[in-house]
Amino acid sequence: MGSLDTNATGLHVHDSAAIDVVDEGELFRPLDPEDVRSYLHKAVDFVADYFHSVESIPVLPDVQPGYLRKLLNQAPPASSAPFDVAMKELCAAVVPGTTHWASPNFFAFFPATNSAAAIAGDLIASAMNTVGFTWQAAPAATELEEIALDWLAQLLRLPPSFMNRGNAAGGGAGGGGVILGTTSEAMLVTLVAARDGALRRTGHGGVAGITCLTVYASDQTHATFFKACRLAGFDPANVRAIPAGADADYALDAAALRRAMQADVDAGLVPTYVCATLGTTSTNAVDPVSSVADVAAVFNAWVHVDAAYAGAACICPEFRHHLDGVEKVDSISMSPHKWLLTCLDCTCLWVRDKHRLTDSLETNPEYLKNDASNSGVVTHPKDMQVGVGHRFRGLKLWMVMRTYGAAKLQQHIRSDVAMAKMFEECVRADLRFEVVVPRKFALVCFRIRPRNAIAEEEDADDVNRELMARLNRTGKVYLAHTVVGGRFVLRFAVGSSMQEERHVRNAWELINKTTSEILQGEN
Repeated sequence: MGSLDTNATGLHVHDSAAIDVVDEGELFRPLDPEDVRSYLHKAVDFVADYFHSVESIPVLPDVQPGYLRKLLNQAPPASSAPFDVAMKELCAAVVPGTTHWASPNFFAFFPATNSAAAIAGDLIASAMNTVGFTWQAAPAATELEEIALDWLAQLLRLPPSFMNRGNAAGGGAGGGGVILGTTSEAMLVTLVAARDGALRRTGHGGVAGITCLTVYASDQTHATFFKACRLAGFDPANVRAIPAGADADYALDAAALRRAMQADVDAGLVPTYVCATLGTTSTNAVDPVSSVADVAAVFNAWVHVDAAYAGAACICPEFRHHLDGVEKVDSISMSPHKWLLTCLDCTCLWVRDKHRLTDSLETNPEYLKNDASNSGVVTHPKDMQVGVGHRFRGLKLWMVMRTYGAAKLQQHIRSDVAMAKMFEECVRADLRFEVVVPRKFALVCFRIRPRNAIAEEEDADDVNRELMARLNRTGKVYLAHTVVGGRFVLRFAVGSSMQEERHVRNAWELINKTTSEILQGEN
């Protein structure tokens, strides 16, 4: 079997057996059971050894754009080669150019969590290769996805109106959900449903009517929302990014939202959709779900809650209050691939009324008709998403919950929050630094303070940029940044699946040491 070894040149597969020459005259069997067993054994060994070694590998690779084309063939191979050849090239060329999101020294962006149960579930789903566009095409996959969604909804204590249970195979009236690839998809399909509903409600038919529709979000909302608005056909001039300030910890101001919506009504426009965020990307701001929903209800606008990252924390009772008022919204999405130990891609979307989605997204070609679809007792995945083909994502999510249970998942969240709190306390105890916004979950936004007053802000930004660049060049940690209130800020996101307290402490020691070097150099 192959194994991984770390040295100055990267990771390599070592195999004691000589590489056999492939006989091109043999009958080609791409799923020969013995090949499957052999290849997967080697791949699993690689994965296990990778997780064992990744802590010692530089988090950011020392490569330049285009590096890989110099190492791999520019033309596809004309003949076959042993699987070991691909594995050796993977280790020699691909791994050294990888940013290691799995590293416990990865503190950038948000975590991309993973687990043994999720990897196993994804592997099995890939092997089965189910194309679950309809219930009949994949009965077990369709129903397991619905069960997994209902389980997670119960962990989040979502209202029953968002669950599939109670309806035969998830069909019939009422709410339910679907597992999509990303939050972008969840936003797009709900924007389309809201758009079509507003056009029907107001009698504005056709493309011309779209120019009357307006949508709303905080200026802290993820950029993917504004991209989804364009894809859904909304006029960019009618997309309202409402400024959020430090006085509200950068959360959406419901009063400002109401003023904006009323102004649009007075101008003859139709408020259509509001996006509230639970845990914004820059600072983890939490929009007031209940207040936002109350405002939107006055104007009959769709309310979507983007809980992609921080929604996972709400499986813990002490964080559930951030979702208060969710019973008033129309849809909510959360991505277990961020913080709930389920590998990419996995975004759960729940809606209170599935028919509002399917009315906009349903397709019913003759070749997909069958007794189940004609019965009206099932909702097909194809009718709640952009595409038709549907991956068996529900298996990995179900396996995570079935294997670890609520207690272990809550332990995982609480451990990350505790480590982030510890880091925040270190920052606050050092007068050279400041915490820019209060920590809510496992993200700490901090920076080196300006040495004097406002005149030094630009210099402070430069110093913090230098700090981040030096830290990342070491390969020992990886941090990202944002701009908050016009200030350059470092983001320290705890949550990588293999992170322990020692990794956070080591990162703080490196930050402390590097900061001293920078400030001493200035003096």
